[in-house]
Amino acid sequence: MAEALWQTLDLEALRSFVTVARRGSLAAAAEERHRTVGALSMQIKRLETRLESRLLVRGARGMTLTTSGEALLGEARELLRHHDGLVARISGRGLSGRVRFGMPEDYARHLVGRLLPDFLARHPDVVLEAVTATSGELARRLEQGELSLVVALDRPYHLNGGERLWRTAPVWAGARELSLTPEAPLPLALHPVDCPYRQLGVEALEAGGRPWHAVFTSTSIHALETAVEAGLGVGLLERERLTPAMRVLGEAEGLPRLAECHAELHYGRRIDASSWPAVEALGEMIKARLGRHG
Repeated sequence: MAEALWQTLDLEALRSFVTVARRGSLAAAAEERHRTVGALSMQIKRLETRLESRLLVRGARGMTLTTSGEALLGEARELLRHHDGLVARISGRGLSGRVRFGMPEDYARHLVGRLLPDFLARHPDVVLEAVTATSGELARRLEQGELSLVVALDRPYHLNGGERLWRTAPVWAGARELSLTPEAPLPLALHPVDCPYRQLGVEALEAGGRPWHAVFTSTSIHALETAVEAGLGVGLLERERLTPAMRVLGEAEGLPRLAECHAELHYGRRIDASSWPAVEALGEMIKARLGRHG
């Protein structure tokens, strides 16, 4: 045991292990790493021999991590990130590749205002493509391979394997002078059906038997905020987005409590090997800057 632990780990084997964990299969990882399945399998076996522990098991849905594999994954990613950063700094070659990043518009100001410019300043050779969309749309585009990584809420479409960043704080929001009639259907200002807050609100209203109708629908968070401020309808907004012209509504107005919702970071499964270090670097920056957002 002591002899095995003193042996150095093969960085390329660690890179293959991380790729298999992310892609979920040896075949997909081998394609990305431009190696044969047999070569990747041998790398994983040698790594398991070095550590004297099983790291991956084959199941009905591909390769899954063991408890030891879960423990190694985070450490391996950190080791490779430091290694690649060291090589880039000493050689004068920074990260490159293409990063396609998706985020909900509600959080764009946190990301676009400072984080993304800082990332590009550190890695000027990276081609960044950033888009905003509802969480449901982001989830679909990630699974279709159109995006490299996303920050998305865990509704209405739950993605597996995400890294939780923060718990959101949605509230019922209305204009300061808004007066509601309990018997009348609740007028709502909503995003389209892919919006997690829309799902939270509709589920809560239907569970409580409160009738509602969409008086205003828009993909723009700013348009919804304007509709709420004008008293056109009740909105579901992040608490920090409330303006002086709005107030929080609740049980006094006959509105039910809202369930919890979380923001998560998800990586795509179809990322070019040459772009993966840059994708991971942006993910690490997002976790460091926004992991305690809530």
